[in-house]
Parts: sequence; C-alpha cells; structure tokens
Amino acid sequence: MRVAGFGCRPGAPIEALRDALARTGMQELSALATIPVRETELTALARALDLPLHLSEVAGITTPTRSERIQAMHGTGSIAEAAALSACGPGARIIVTRVTSTCGRATAAIAERKETP
Repeated sequence: MRVAGFGCRPGAPIEALRDALARTGMQELSALATIPVRETELTALARALDLPLHLSEVAGITTPTRSERIQAMHGTGSIAEAAALSACGPGARIIVTRVTSTCGRATAAIAERKETP
C-alpha cells in the first residue's frame, strides 16, 4: 500500500497539489491523505485520480522532516508525512520525504506499508 500525504495552504489550487505529487516521482498509489481542515483542497484531486481520501489526525506522529511552525500548530513535524503514515497504518514508513510544489502552496510525501500475505 502506498499513500500520498499532503499539506497545503488554505485554498491551494489543484495545480499546486498535482505539482507536489509529481515531484515525489510516484505514480502508483492506493490513496491520498491529509488533515481534516484540508479536505476541501484535496477532494478535487482525489476525484480526478479516482483515489480514496483519508482524513487523519496527525498530532504526535514523528516524521523524518520537521517544520517548527507546523510542529507548533499541529503537533507533528510534517503534515504531509504524518498524514501518509497515519493512513497507511502500523508498520508504514516514509519512502519519499516531503517535497514542496513550485509555488510553495502544497507539500506531498509518500508512505508505504508492505502487505502481508
């Protein structure tokens, strides 16, 4: 299972989200994820990609990268990484740390969990 997690500014356009996702280099995904207050921004992308959108609480999730501003506001170092990890579930790991869209309005990260037979 591979999940793309996203963080973004309020009102970030779908083009910024697509750009951030493209910068991860991942094409095969199982789902998208973000925090509940960013559902509006991510819904159009999830529909366009025909993928489910998971809304995740991210406080307390340890991430490979860390923004002091995001840590203070949301209790985690990266919304994109934490949302991806949360949506993947136990045993998930980040395989692409957060990347930022060219315009700076969106971030994306990829988490993966190996399926057990």
